[in-house]
Amino acid sequence: MNEPDLNLLIALDVLLAEGSVVGAARRLGLSASAMSRTLSRLRETTGDPLLVRAGRNMVLTPYAEEIRERTQNAVFEARAILRPSTAALNLATLERNFTLRTNAGFIEIFGAALIAAVAAVAPLVQLRFMPKPEKTAKFLREGVIDLEIGVLGEMGPEIRLTALYRDKFVGVVRKGHSLELDGEMTAAKYAACGHVVVSRHERGTGPVDVLLGELNLKRKIAAMVPGFPAAIAVAQASDLVALVPATFLLNQPGLNGNSGEARLYVFELPVKTHEITVSLMWHPRSEADPAHCWLRQLVLSVCHQKLAG
Repeated sequence: MNEPDLNLLIALDVLLAEGSVVGAARRLGLSASAMSRTLSRLRETTGDPLLVRAGRNMVLTPYAEEIRERTQNAVFEARAILRPSTAALNLATLERNFTLRTNAGFIEIFGAALIAAVAAVAPLVQLRFMPKPEKTAKFLREGVIDLEIGVLGEMGPEIRLTALYRDKFVGVVRKGHSLELDGEMTAAKYAACGHVVVSRHERGTGPVDVLLGELNLKRKIAAMVPGFPAAIAVAQASDLVALVPATFLLNQPGLNGNSGEARLYVFELPVKTHEITVSLMWHPRSEADPAHCWLRQLVLSVCHQKLAG
């Protein structure tokens, strides 16, 4: 009886999370050609193409979309089984300070729920949130932080990670804005407005500008701000359009006025952008630490519950 190669499950998880052979190869520390061969084996094993070309990009097949979360959970459970037992971990008496490096948006969405979840079972544990002005593996490698949360950058092949959730960008304007009142949203109407963008590196442009450029359109960037709260505040008090992650609006302060009437109009972008994957990252030195394992699982649980609710 031929048993399946369970190593393929890890490769499948990364491929489905990245939606890209090149991205999966980078995360697993493989060459693109080696990752392509692994994808061929997965296609043969599953009987499904899994990733297919759509223009210049790759997209998941319906079957791949269906099994993505199951695959992630299976890999997570398998790793948990093979880690040292956490039975001896007494959370009630655990005294630890954990440092998490993330952006302000994550703290606003999930911070209170995560702090409450920790306090409920481990009252002597302290969480310290550290700002994240850039993507780098330096703080994980040097042991300055315990967890990094965000969109994967050039973190290095040794960094461990798991997907927390997928997100997308949406447009935000004040209620009564012309984009709300003028009927059907078009790329031309969107581009013709003034825009406030979030940029930490004075660049100001991104995938939306590339897609608009393909339609011979260009946004007018009226202002650049360092974070999404500032972008929303500017959009709410002006005629400028902000571009923000959809999850950031889950419990955004000021989204509704005291009267209960919405003060912001949120809309789907008139150009098709890729979803982004927000990941939880850690250094291999913490892989088998029972307390660290507990915290990683708790972060996953809190994120899933918050988004499901």
